[in-house]
Amino acid sequence: MIGRRRFFYGLGVSLVGLPAAGHSLAAASSARVGFLLVGLTPESDAAQHFRKGLRDAGYAEGRDIVIEWQSTKGDYERVRGVVAEFIRSKVDVIVVDSTVGAQVAKESTTTVPIVMALVLDPVGTGLVKSLSQPGGNVTGLSMMTTELKEKRLQVIKDALPHLSRLAVLWNPDHPFHAKVGNDLKMIAPRLSLQLTFMSVRTPGDFEAAFSAAVKAKVQAVYVVDDPVFFAHRDTLFKLVAKHRLPTVHELRRWLEYGGLISYGPDILDLFYRSAGYVDRILKGTKPADLPVEQPRKFELVVNLKTAKAFGLRITPSVLAQADHVIE
Repeated sequence: MIGRRRFFYGLGVSLVGLPAAGHSLAAASSARVGFLLVGLTPESDAAQHFRKGLRDAGYAEGRDIVIEWQSTKGDYERVRGVVAEFIRSKVDVIVVDSTVGAQVAKESTTTVPIVMALVLDPVGTGLVKSLSQPGGNVTGLSMMTTELKEKRLQVIKDALPHLSRLAVLWNPDHPFHAKVGNDLKMIAPRLSLQLTFMSVRTPGDFEAAFSAAVKAKVQAVYVVDDPVFFAHRDTLFKLVAKHRLPTVHELRRWLEYGGLISYGPDILDLFYRSAGYVDRILKGTKPADLPVEQPRKFELVVNLKTAKAFGLRITPSVLAQADHVIE
């Protein structure tokens, strides 16, 4: 697809502000970490948990470690430029918050260690050979997206028993979304769900996608997690509110902006644990020798404020299972 090819092979936009002078870890007074944020910002709670992980491992920013934060704000075309700057400035480790960022980084270097803080399916996307033996220069955390899709569909069906027509919001430019869509197609009939797919590459596509979904008389939207969608969540949720379409998500962060239900890993814990990978790499362990770990914490979150605004009643059984309820 043209869009996908564009972000994988385009040169992107080089960002300024990264130090030009690089040095080896052995000769450096402080280690340098390049953190590529595609969907998040350095001010986010997730980024602060990464910082906390480093502090708990004994590092002090500005003294023995420097973090070079760069955010593309959901723009895939800028990813390659950021990675190129990290490599040029000789950071000791690159940390990424997205599948796209991880893939571009892996394509760009075989020597700089890459730590995945937030990646959908590292094995399914070819980032690592296996969880136990990643091989190469990439390691970190997996979100276990493949294993959780059926549970997520079951939760929204249990919460809204009348639900029969579900839209799936996906991005054709994301390397893993097509597989997610195919998996959902296989699961949906078992739950008596009819799916309509909403294709969105850029913020300008949201309006048409929602119009098509409304014409298809969908009753809710399954949002496949994507940095583009999260970076432009204000636009997304204005349309959600306009059409009164409840949404189900993979991560809790979406419910702060109007999502109805989420089921998935605790990303704050994933970001915290990714700092441990950086620590071990800086102390000399090769990424190939660090198994990819899976989430330890999962959470079901229900937003009753959104349910009330849309005139929905969440079944008591789902509320009883919820780890957190937003009221």
